[in-house]
Amino acid sequence: MFRISRDSEYLDLKSEEGNVTLSREEIVGKHVHELLPNDVAAISLEAIAKTLDSGTLQTCEYQLPTPLGVKDYEARLVVSGQDEVVAIVRDITERKQAEVALQNLAQKFAKAFSCSPDSITISTLQEGRFIEVNDSFVKLSGYERDEAIGKTSFELNLWVHDRDRQNLLQELQATGVVRNLEVEFQQKSGKIITTLLSAEIIDLDGLPSILAVHHDITERKHVEAQLRLSAERDRLLAETLVRIRSSLNLEEVLQTTVTEVRQFLQADRVFIGLNNTKLGVKTLAESVDPKYPLPTGWSTNDEAYLQELRNLLKNNVVRVVEDITQVTLSPKVKAHFQKFQTRATLSVPIMLGNELFGALIANQCSGPRHWQPIEIDLLQQMSEQVAIAIHQSQIYQKLAELNTNLEHQVQERTAQLQQKMQEVEELHRVKDVVLHTVAHDLRTSVMGNLMVLKNLLNQGVGSGEWGVGSGGEAREQGAGGKGEKFFPLPPAPRLSASYAPCPMPNAQHPILVSRSIIERMIQGNDRQLTMINSLLEINSYEKQGIDIKPEPVDFNTLLGVTFTQLEPILTQNQATLKNLVPADLPLVMADATRLEKVLAHLLTHSLQNNPPGLNFIVSASVEGKMIRTQIQDDGVVMSKLECDRLFDLHVRDPQDCCSTSIGLKTYLCRKVIKAHGGEIGVISNRKRGLTFWFTLPLATSATNRP
Repeated sequence: MFRISRDSEYLDLKSEEGNVTLSREEIVGKHVHELLPNDVAAISLEAIAKTLDSGTLQTCEYQLPTPLGVKDYEARLVVSGQDEVVAIVRDITERKQAEVALQNLAQKFAKAFSCSPDSITISTLQEGRFIEVNDSFVKLSGYERDEAIGKTSFELNLWVHDRDRQNLLQELQATGVVRNLEVEFQQKSGKIITTLLSAEIIDLDGLPSILAVHHDITERKHVEAQLRLSAERDRLLAETLVRIRSSLNLEEVLQTTVTEVRQFLQADRVFIGLNNTKLGVKTLAESVDPKYPLPTGWSTNDEAYLQELRNLLKNNVVRVVEDITQVTLSPKVKAHFQKFQTRATLSVPIMLGNELFGALIANQCSGPRHWQPIEIDLLQQMSEQVAIAIHQSQIYQKLAELNTNLEHQVQERTAQLQQKMQEVEELHRVKDVVLHTVAHDLRTSVMGNLMVLKNLLNQGVGSGEWGVGSGGEAREQGAGGKGEKFFPLPPAPRLSASYAPCPMPNAQHPILVSRSIIERMIQGNDRQLTMINSLLEINSYEKQGIDIKPEPVDFNTLLGVTFTQLEPILTQNQATLKNLVPADLPLVMADATRLEKVLAHLLTHSLQNNPPGLNFIVSASVEGKMIRTQIQDDGVVMSKLECDRLFDLHVRDPQDCCSTSIGLKTYLCRKVIKAHGGEIGVISNRKRGLTFWFTLPLATSATNRP
């Protein structure tokens, strides 16, 4: 509290400690303009003069900087003596801040109220009389702001169902708030919309009011309805398709179709009509509301009228009539519609190829109807399914007619097939007899030849030439013109009765044969014997399968034994073999004897198809539950086609004398590896050589198999 004179001098002061930043001595005796900023001093001088002149209370507000920041103050001045006033000053900073916050909040609410995309209204609680509405309400309802304010929602006829207003009031009075209540409203134009209504009770200057927000979900509801219709349409189509495929009863299929289509469309009548040039129009199936007449039994012999009906469908793929009274019709067609009380119709032709079989027709008898695109699409697709059912039925009838002849033909063909099967069995039996007979005789002959040739080769001395004398003995022509030395030949092998000795021309003179020729003859007979054995082995495998006896095998030990056995042939072909198989490789499940033959066949294949000096690298690794073995050489390459066919049993190149024998061995390799549960193949390397590979199961994975 300050005592201030008319000339603005501070006469006295009274304050609580800390409220005034200056001491009493620094204030008393000073003038206002000495202590206060110029603008505040001017306000103070004006307030002092008004107070003394009018003798009434004067109030002024101002701001002053303080160590704690700028603060707001209110000064109330009253006359306290001649030419002096008492100024009561108080800090109103918090009140001013609250007023600013409230003002900002009011501005924000006003902006949110006016800019909200949803309709917002403020109305009285009891009557529902509108106090304020925003622009979105104007857009949603169709009523201008001045048309709505002061009117009740009932006067504007907004509620489609009056009970919704009562439900809203009951919920508000019970809980004070309503959230997302689905309500239908009527616009000024009469259109019905659906909104989600959220509302709360507010106090507006002592008047209980409702703050309501309406979120328009009409489009969403429409989309949801369309989705439901689409799902129902798809279900109906799917079930009809299943029914058509599973049933040959055409009458049942058609009747179920019209019943479900009428239920889906909520139509008064759905039926399928037959177009027949001889029988006229005939109803095949119908589903009708009991209130309206059935089309069953209706017929006419008026060909001109029937042709007009056909043209309506033929010229219009889909005929859509929403209101019969709004289209031009001939008197006969109009009379037909009147007879069956048809007000709207949707007709889709049923086409079998290019022929009009009939029509799928939906009628609305209760009044005009807007046919939605999804409904038109349903009838189009259903007509296609009905056409399929009809076509299927026709095919079934034709099949039934042909069934008797077909059964007779099947009996005849069955008898012929049985006869052919007996002939094939006989051919297989003859083939087996011929194969074993020829193979036995060939083996006997080849083995005899080998015995003779090996004896000749073992008894010979030096590298001279050999001859066969007139007595059947073998002799060597000595070098330098010396005398002949004769060696008795081994006994000739016994031949079958079908073989006879061939007389030797000019028996008095010996035939000279070089050592190399005998060696080649031995090699040729060896190949023939190997091929015969392979043929017999393949025949046995094809008929009885491969009998393998797998057991856990140390793969490194198996490789060592095999490579030791192949050492002579590797040395003969000047080949080297590098073994890179890890020493700690797990055991494999294999038949060691048969696996040794596979390794020998693969190495022999490379040796026989390459010049001497071949280099081999053998490696192995664990892949999953299998061991993969690779045999890589640096010889010639093969085409992809040759790699793909190497292990197949097929006719080889007749120009290659070794191809058939080698092909049989590779085929046997695949049979053996497959019997073990593995795979085998060959890869042609990019630069040089081939890489044979095969897989075998680990002993642990094999023993765990069921």
